[in-house]
Amino acid sequence: MREIADTTLNIPHPYPHGRAAAWIAAHAPAWNEGSNATFAIVDNVTHRLAGAISLMIKPEHRRAELGYWVAVHSWKRGYATEASQRVIDFGFEVLGLHRIESRHFLRNPASGRVMQKVGMQKEGVERDWAIKWDRFESLAVYSILEPEWKAARGAR
Repeated sequence: MREIADTTLNIPHPYPHGRAAAWIAAHAPAWNEGSNATFAIVDNVTHRLAGAISLMIKPEHRRAELGYWVAVHSWKRGYATEASQRVIDFGFEVLGLHRIESRHFLRNPASGRVMQKVGMQKEGVERDWAIKWDRFESLAVYSILEPEWKAARGAR
C-alpha cells in the first residue's frame, strides 16, 4: 500500500511483482551470516499479519538498526511498540548488542513516539538525509544503549 511505502525509506510503491518472495527468501541467509534478523508482526488473536520488524546488524560494532513497517489495518494499535520492545530485548539478551538505533522521517512523528515508548533517546536530526519519491527527507535518529536498557528493565 502506498501509505506504508510513504512512511518508509526502502519500501517501493507500486511493489514490484515477485519482490516479496525475494525479500522473504533473503531472511534465512542474512540471519545465517549475522547481518539481519527479521520477524513477522502477527495479531495474537486473528494470527493475521500486522507487519514486519528487523534488526540490521553490524556485529563488528555490536550495534544494529531497528526498522519496521505496520499494515494500515493495524496502525494505532500498539503493534510497533510491542514488537520493537521485544526485538530490542532480543538484540541485547540474545545477540549481545551494545547499541540499537532507529530512524524515522520527521513527517512521521508516530514512529518517534514508538521509539520514545521503548526507551530510545533522540540523538538529533539528519537533515535532507535521503530522497524518497523525488523529495528530500530529514530523519530523526534515536538510540538505546545496553546499560540504559538494563536500567529501564530493572524498573519494569
